[in-house]
Amino acid sequence: MQTAVIYMTAGSIEEARKIADELIGKRLCACVNIFPQIESVYYWNNAVQRNNEIAFIAKTRQSLVPQVIEEVKRLHSYEVPCVVSLPIERGNPHFIQWILDETADCKL
Repeated sequence: MQTAVIYMTAGSIEEARKIADELIGKRLCACVNIFPQIESVYYWNNAVQRNNEIAFIAKTRQSLVPQVIEEVKRLHSYEVPCVVSLPIERGNPHFIQWILDETADCKL
């Protein structure tokens, strides 16, 4: 398949929405799902950290993943934001086509 999902996290719902709006507005992604609160446990600055975060997942073309990563890094408040992509290997063909259609006119 030519599509991917991109998993990201943010420190606030406002930041996740701002990033989602930019990604959708520039047609880099067809859809972004925002999960309002997750608990993240991670190692940072020589210690175990525990914080509430927002998770969000975007659907896009695999060819746009590098641009999505750069756009998220530009907009994000974190020094090292979580932005990882996974290829969509199978799915509803009509949904896959919708992703391709919605990202065909990317504004970057």
